[in-house]
Amino acid sequence: MAKGNHIHWFSASVWHLTCTHTSTGGCAMTIEANDAATRGSAAVPQGIELSKGGADVWSPSITPPIGVELTDEQKLACSFRILAREGFSENIAGHITWANADNSSLMVNPWGLWWEEISAADICRVDPDGRVISGKWDVTPAVQIHTELHRRRPEARVVVHNHPYYVVLLAALGLVPEFLHQQSSMFDGELGFVSEYSGEIDSPELGADLAERIGDASVVILANHGAIVTAPTIEEATYKSATLDRQCKLMYDVLVADRPATTVPPMVRPAMKASLLERGTEVYWAGAVRRLIREEPDVLE
Repeated sequence: MAKGNHIHWFSASVWHLTCTHTSTGGCAMTIEANDAATRGSAAVPQGIELSKGGADVWSPSITPPIGVELTDEQKLACSFRILAREGFSENIAGHITWANADNSSLMVNPWGLWWEEISAADICRVDPDGRVISGKWDVTPAVQIHTELHRRRPEARVVVHNHPYYVVLLAALGLVPEFLHQQSSMFDGELGFVSEYSGEIDSPELGADLAERIGDASVVILANHGAIVTAPTIEEATYKSATLDRQCKLMYDVLVADRPATTVPPMVRPAMKASLLERGTEVYWAGAVRRLIREEPDVLE
């Protein structure tokens, strides 16, 4: 992995969260690994053939449609609002970029609008260097976080970045979520942690440095900052992002409970991941968009 050990890949372990009461009545939180015990995987049934997962095992013959054909601008606007509803956004912060097929331009949200209020007409387009080429608003230089990732990894056509609360909480503790629930299997082999914080990223040089640290990871927690999720499609990027903060909340709740917990066995994760992404992505997207359009039809304007 580029840049030495600045990005870390995590395996399951046991952590303990401790509150030490201070003289002012506050609580100083510390977190440490427990070397005396290991968090074990759940037991795998013996004597039966496990599912291989994915679309090859089963694919639906029909699924409920969204009901309307969406332009790419409408899809991107829907993604912003869906993730805002899921708690992935922090007021004015964050971007989602969606590169066209040859990476010659990117759709992106403008500076000044919260994710929960973005409509299709607000979507801007920038060139690979982040300069606005269409749209009625401006775009912050922080988009360089995205432009350099797109440049390095053209297969990652969608890049999502924001500061969801439980992601930020784990980031401050130097942790990533463990595989505590089957939904987290969608991150199997893709989860990383960038341990250095360099402040605001507002230049191609800083964006390129972060892209180097991220390397090939597609779900990345940034120390003292937030999360970056990359995917080939807007549907998968939205699904993974919506799942990430929930898994981080689960991780924190398990830490606070300070009781033994099991993780999804490594041998089960690849099949579960295939089923979630190959069968679940489009269904999640369609349901989230249907609900959004029913309640906030102006997103398509």
